[in-house]
Amino acid sequence: MPDNILTKIFKPSARGRIWQVFILIILLVLIGGLINFGAYYNQGTDWLSEKTNGSVNLPKVKEIAFRLGLDLIGGTHLVYRADMKEIPAGDQAAALEGVRDVIERRVNVFGVSEPVVQTSYSGSESRVIVELAGISDVNEAIQMIGETPLLEFKEKESEVRDLSAEEKVQMDEFNAQAEIKAEEVLGKLISGGDFVALAKEYSQDPDTKDKGGDMGWLTEKSSLEIIIYVKDLVKGEITPDLVKTGLGYEIFKLDDKKVKVNPFNDNEPEKEIKAAHILICHNESEQCEDGLSRDETLAKIKEIEAQATPANFADLAREHSTGPSAPAGGDLGWFGRGAMVKPFEDAVFPQKTGTISFIVETKFGYHLIYKQEERELIEYKVSRIIVPTITKEAIVGGEPEWSNTELTGKHLERAFVSFNPNDNSPQVSLEFDSEGSDLFAEITDRNIGQQVAIFLDSYPISAPTVNEKITGGQAVISGGFNIKEAKLLAQRLQAGALPVPIELISQQTVGATLGQASMESSLFAGIIGLILVAVFMIVYYRIPGILAVISLMIYGILVLSLFKMWPVTLTLSGLAGFILSIGMAVDANVLIFERLKEELKDGKPLSLAVTDSFNRAWPSIRDGNVSTLITCFILIQFTTSIVKGFAITLGLGVLVSMFSAIVITKTFLQLLSGDWLFKRLWLFGVKVKNLE
Repeated sequence: MPDNILTKIFKPSARGRIWQVFILIILLVLIGGLINFGAYYNQGTDWLSEKTNGSVNLPKVKEIAFRLGLDLIGGTHLVYRADMKEIPAGDQAAALEGVRDVIERRVNVFGVSEPVVQTSYSGSESRVIVELAGISDVNEAIQMIGETPLLEFKEKESEVRDLSAEEKVQMDEFNAQAEIKAEEVLGKLISGGDFVALAKEYSQDPDTKDKGGDMGWLTEKSSLEIIIYVKDLVKGEITPDLVKTGLGYEIFKLDDKKVKVNPFNDNEPEKEIKAAHILICHNESEQCEDGLSRDETLAKIKEIEAQATPANFADLAREHSTGPSAPAGGDLGWFGRGAMVKPFEDAVFPQKTGTISFIVETKFGYHLIYKQEERELIEYKVSRIIVPTITKEAIVGGEPEWSNTELTGKHLERAFVSFNPNDNSPQVSLEFDSEGSDLFAEITDRNIGQQVAIFLDSYPISAPTVNEKITGGQAVISGGFNIKEAKLLAQRLQAGALPVPIELISQQTVGATLGQASMESSLFAGIIGLILVAVFMIVYYRIPGILAVISLMIYGILVLSLFKMWPVTLTLSGLAGFILSIGMAVDANVLIFERLKEELKDGKPLSLAVTDSFNRAWPSIRDGNVSTLITCFILIQFTTSIVKGFAITLGLGVLVSMFSAIVITKTFLQLLSGDWLFKRLWLFGVKVKNLE
């Protein structure tokens, strides 16, 4: 008996092979149905579990939504003009393509579904067109693209001139009067004057004057330059002396201070951690160039874990760690929540001070964390009064003019967070491509003893003095960042620095209501068309027509599941391609059924007629569909996104329609083939006399 079963399974008869194909079709339909209707299936499993009090718990499936284009769900359409004045004529087309690639990467970081970014270059006018489906807030979209930084390296044109004797006298007199006024305000405060009233009367700080000098709640992390003057004051006390800053003479008052509350737990204080770590990256982790395999890395970190102690932790970090903090013994300094990746924070915050953690895995590799200190984060409520002074730069026009160099963001190859080996402060390291390395070496060579400034979005980030020619194509951006700020800047630069500036010249919002109406109209038209086609097929071809309609329903399930799994962005043109592919599927069935009627009229048995009709109709079906697929391929390769979407959906639909007609419909007809049906050929629309 077992041998008979195995024989039937592995060496089936001709009829058995048909049943195997039928079972495969059913499985495909079930899988496609779960992909298309996963939400309804999950609701059904919840209902069943509730009705059976949890005794029946069917597995749930992942719910996959369709990706809908701008014309179906609404979104934002933006047109930018690219400024090519500084780009040589021969490089402008390539620079514009660079802008397109950068914007695509930038909006992809924000999870925008299938952004459409197109360029138009005519030599005199260069434009970038951005379509973001599902983004109805124009300002959000503009900010999303505007956040992409423009990175420039500039050198000084000339030195700032000195003040004339008359200008110096004017500056000194102004500043002397400012000091007298500030001393007068301080005297009134010491005598019991009202700080709020005096701030409104004397302060020249536009941000706080109308609020009585109130700066709100500050922390050392965000405002260290202010907190150092008030942290030792008693609540309600003012600074006993004038504070001279770059803004002028300032007087600070400590209104209140408190322990900052943990935003994730109101019953706990917010804390800062001082820690060091040993990071061993592997070849699957981010920002790892020469890592070992994952298993080799895990084995190595386990060896280090076995010998690590607080006393030798820094030495082990210098010897083994692959992280940027390795030269500083793995020291990360002080940091709060949000500065590190989540697995790292989940391990270090509950960890006991003075201990070394278990092995922690993040996207950067495997870590050992030595938690050195922990402190509560204090917030200070501060008010201030500013009596401004005037500076030399304000009189002569500020810093020297900066002129552009050839080195820009288009030469940037990599940006990542590193740590200053002198003070362990976070910074952003830059690596240039070969052309950028040569340019950077030339710029530093001709500016020895002078400053070279790094500008981000036309704002100077840092302007270090060049001590010697720098080769190797590496630079550093430092500016008093905390770790979180440095990571954000590195991510923005890594996402792409724009090779040329862009200017928004047109913006348009496509409302979701309009898109929904378009989709509903298209679907309604498609459903009406399907019903009419189904009625025609059933009336004209009868039994084969019914099987064709069932086959078309299966075709629809399979195609829509492919659209979800691919994934394909559905637009109105894409829906048109899908509906047209249904017509191709019907056309194949018509060719087969007409050939079947001819074979039956010749008196062939039904099973033989079915086989012959498919074999003889296949060349026509193949040639028609292959020519359509070739056209789709050409459209996909050489046209814009709208036409490309039409070609993709049409191509996928044609492939599935061939499977539907040649496999599904044929299998159904073969299963129904039999003497009882052969004696009733009118069910096939065939009139043959004397068959009995």
